Amino acid sequence: MKSRILTLGASALALAICAPAMAEEAAEAAPATEQTPLPTMEFGDWGFDPASISQDIDPGDDFFAYANQKWLDANPLPAEFSRFGAFNLLREKSTSDVKTLVDRLTAKDPATLTANEKRIVDAYEGYLDTAAIEAAGLAPAQPYLEEIKGAETLASLAELWGSPGYSSPLFAYVEVDAKEPTRYSVHAGSGGLGLPDRDYYLDESEKGANIQAKYREYLGFLLGEAGYSDAAGMAQKVYDFEDSLARKVAWDRATRRNDDLTYNALTPEELNAKAGGFPLAAMLTASGFEDVDRFIVTDLPPSQERAEELGLDAETLAKIGGGMPAAMQLILETPMDVLQAWTAKGFLSSNAEVLPKRFDDANFAFYGTLLNGTPEQRPRWKRAIGETESLMGELLGKSYVADYFPPENKAAMDELVANLRRAMANSIEELDWMGRDTKKQAIAKLDAFDPKIGYRDNLETYEGLTIQPASPIANRIEASKWAWNDMLSKLGGPIDRTEWYMLPQTVNAYYNPTKNEIVFPAAILQQPFFGISADPAVNYGGIGGVIGHEMGHGFDDQGSKSDGTGMLRNWWTDADRQAFDKLGDALVEQYNSYCPLDDGETCVNGRLTLGENIGDLGGLSLAYRAYKLSLNGKEDKVIDGLTGDQRFFLAWAQVWRSQQREAAARQRLTTDPHSPEEFRVNGIVRNMDAWYKAFNVTKDDALYLPPEERISIW
Repeated sequence: MKSRILTLGASALALAICAPAMAEEAAEAAPATEQTPLPTMEFGDWGFDPASISQDIDPGDDFFAYANQKWLDANPLPAEFSRFGAFNLLREKSTSDVKTLVDRLTAKDPATLTANEKRIVDAYEGYLDTAAIEAAGLAPAQPYLEEIKGAETLASLAELWGSPGYSSPLFAYVEVDAKEPTRYSVHAGSGGLGLPDRDYYLDESEKGANIQAKYREYLGFLLGEAGYSDAAGMAQKVYDFEDSLARKVAWDRATRRNDDLTYNALTPEELNAKAGGFPLAAMLTASGFEDVDRFIVTDLPPSQERAEELGLDAETLAKIGGGMPAAMQLILETPMDVLQAWTAKGFLSSNAEVLPKRFDDANFAFYGTLLNGTPEQRPRWKRAIGETESLMGELLGKSYVADYFPPENKAAMDELVANLRRAMANSIEELDWMGRDTKKQAIAKLDAFDPKIGYRDNLETYEGLTIQPASPIANRIEASKWAWNDMLSKLGGPIDRTEWYMLPQTVNAYYNPTKNEIVFPAAILQQPFFGISADPAVNYGGIGGVIGHEMGHGFDDQGSKSDGTGMLRNWWTDADRQAFDKLGDALVEQYNSYCPLDDGETCVNGRLTLGENIGDLGGLSLAYRAYKLSLNGKEDKVIDGLTGDQRFFLAWAQVWRSQQREAAARQRLTTDPHSPEEFRVNGIVRNMDAWYKAFNVTKDDALYLPPEERISIW
């Protein structure tokens, strides 16, 4: 299969439908009216433009290219992106739509602005005013750097780590308790890496060594700006600290997906017993967690008894680092000046885009260009929209919904979701690998799904959040404090089932296992995913596949461990679980064989991507079944020479229309639980009998799988 990865040249975080946006940051301010020409997509009269089909490519050899290669060839990757495709197309539209809303406010007489409107304008214009940021220099950051410098004991530094706005090698946050989903608990664990994953520190290849060296240079730049006389020497010490975290503490990313392994409930006394002298109480008190009765530690190595109970083999155990206890011990062994330097570089790096241009440029050169291959920064105004959304996104979301989300879209989605649920119920009843007792539990979970479409009714107003003009760093810190206090207010209270983890203007969707909910923000309910007047086959192959994908997460290798109430428990019979795991293992092997880089030496991690691959396979299978149900036993019409089944599969391929740079592809293969887009198409359709029939695929085609090797799960 032809790779969709572009080579630039020599080195220059809930379960969502697509990966988080990459580091595609911008350094240069652009006038608010400037628009960079970007690729567009044509959808024809019914949702897919037949002219985009590459008739010289056999669909059975490369279905992704058959549906998308013409568009990819005609639309070179824009310089501000590490990858671009259908999702980016809608994200850019959403950014432009939100900018229109903001422009209305900036054009108004300031005296007529409401308090909320003024906060939006102040946040947007403060980020956009690079001249003021440049003139201020490091002065806005200096009070925070001084606090770090003044934290001369580990207890005082731990207090900063527990305060909003500061980097910390340990983390804690409030979320629904997976084993008691009627309450909130504090989840805690370790982090602290500046590179994307522990594997970057362990990589001994030439590429790996180059990234490590460039990262140390970046650390040296930050520490030099922070006032260290021997910045390079301290940069090496900070790197060594992170390298020890990677080697002694961090877990393999695929292993961290195991929900049973990452749920470890401890009392405060039990957690303190593992601190080994680390001033954990100081950090937790600063965080507001001093009276908490339960901590869920996400990276606590299992005892031998626990490992046997979970059936962990030696290979898996070897991928489990020392976790939070080892992190606290390593911190105790690390000199204070190194820990202070690590904290200072974290503050400067995380705020680089609201510091003078040299910080922004250095940050982008490393994270944007070196790690993702992106040649150019995004225009500053686009980043200003993103910044404003990160501070007060639901204030903008209210206006976005009013202007861009027609009520009929929600009604049509309600119907699609209902048909997908009916399709899944039928599928569960027909499964030959699942027994009656487990089917009963699966249907109960399906019935309990809570679908959320478009936006929540009680959009946040951010009461009490103060936004100051021309103070982007202060605004970030204040927003962090506000969000932290809002999170703390959940402790001891009832579960807020109205809460969303995405904005209405976000182009994505997700499944949340602890609430058993599937969520579809307004911004994804547009073409190519959904069109109110589009051909139903296209809507089922597009947004129907997305709906099915999120439903599928409730029944993937990890989501299937939670029941209809959101409780993490085993509701399977042993035989059924073994049968399910066998199907998952076969899918792992399929995806392990997809190797897009280094002449087949660098491959997809089938175990890391298993949940998303099950989501794709189950989702598209359910969408196809729902599409057939919608026809009420009739054959769909032929449009432009394409049958309904052909249009359905082309719509799925169109959703994943995308290409990326090699550096970005390498990072995603290491860190992303989603497979590359070409395999989200080719790797799925080759397992579906209906696709073979629709496109006359035979054993002579490259994607052909014998019927006995095709995997059907849901």
